[in-house]
Amino acid sequence: MNNYIHPALIGSLSAAEDSQSLINFSPGPTSLPKPVEENIKQIFNKKGLTSLALSHRSPEFIEIINNATASIREVMLIPNNYEILFTHAGGHGQFAAVPLNLCQRTSDVATYIINGTWSARAENEAKKYCQTHVIDGNDPTSGQFTTFPDLNESDIDPDSKYIYLCSNETVNGIELHRLPTLPESRKHIPLIVDASSDFSTKPIDWDKAGVGVLFACASKNIGHPGLTVTIVRKDLLDKASPFCPEVFNYTTFSKAGNLWNTPATFNIEVVGFLMAWIKSIGGVNINEQRCIAKAKVLYDVIDGSKGFYSTPVENKQLRSRMNVPFNIKGGDEKLTNTFLIESWEAGMVGMRTLTPFGVGEYLRASLYNSVSEDDVLKLVNFMKVFAERNND
Repeated sequence: MNNYIHPALIGSLSAAEDSQSLINFSPGPTSLPKPVEENIKQIFNKKGLTSLALSHRSPEFIEIINNATASIREVMLIPNNYEILFTHAGGHGQFAAVPLNLCQRTSDVATYIINGTWSARAENEAKKYCQTHVIDGNDPTSGQFTTFPDLNESDIDPDSKYIYLCSNETVNGIELHRLPTLPESRKHIPLIVDASSDFSTKPIDWDKAGVGVLFACASKNIGHPGLTVTIVRKDLLDKASPFCPEVFNYTTFSKAGNLWNTPATFNIEVVGFLMAWIKSIGGVNINEQRCIAKAKVLYDVIDGSKGFYSTPVENKQLRSRMNVPFNIKGGDEKLTNTFLIESWEAGMVGMRTLTPFGVGEYLRASLYNSVSEDDVLKLVNFMKVFAERNND
């Protein structure tokens, strides 16, 4: 019996041929922009120790971490009343760290806006440490997350220690291109933002939006797995639960200058490279225009395919620029598999990965910083030809 399964159908990220270049559309971890990869290569061409081996307390590394911190602040226009921390355990770690740092008692209330997979996971974790009040964004007619709920005064508990949202839901393809404005009577409540998959791709109005904490695990847009950039407004320090582990404690990290324990030294240097690259292309506003252009050409081919391709998020104001879910002829399994195999053989990988959430009918093309305009055009041209050949 032949049990062969084509690599594309099990999420392979390898090339069909050794000499073939790849375009990585994976939802993460993902690639880095080519100039950043070149900077990384240069590390290993220099004499002396690299950041893979430097003591985190050496003057050489102190220069690296100070540069990375200053670069993040400059590129993302972060006011001085915010602390930039390099934390551990990815986004999942912050699902616990946020309530542990902002809720001193388990009776404290936090409001969670649930508009997709990751905000739902965050709320489920937070329930261990505080009382969660939920604003549900699930569409009752479809049972899917395809929109973002209105934030009415009556929906937000006025005693909330914070209001939590995910600005880009990678699985569901919903993105807030600008953070929402809270009702006037609720603006005293700090906004907590999981920006893991869209940080560095658009400007953030820190003060106007009332951002209290914003975190971004590095492996989507700004670096490698194993590091999270966590930005905390300083007035929210010294509010942690007595049960908050020191490794998750924002105040501990702040007072120690990010050196309470060994940070991810190499990863921090890479974030500095990434921020320098954004600055070199004109800054975060130019990068946003780049992201808008990439997403537009892909959504245009989906919308113009007369139903051959479709995407679940109809509201164009909420469509993610980072993660574009699409199906083929309503989820036709045979055609979907053919699409995956042919695109993989053409050097486009990562549009289906094996996840804890199952496969589902939608593929995803993730358009992070590493994906160029030319990369997207290659996918778009492939999709056009594929539709013409199979739309009978």
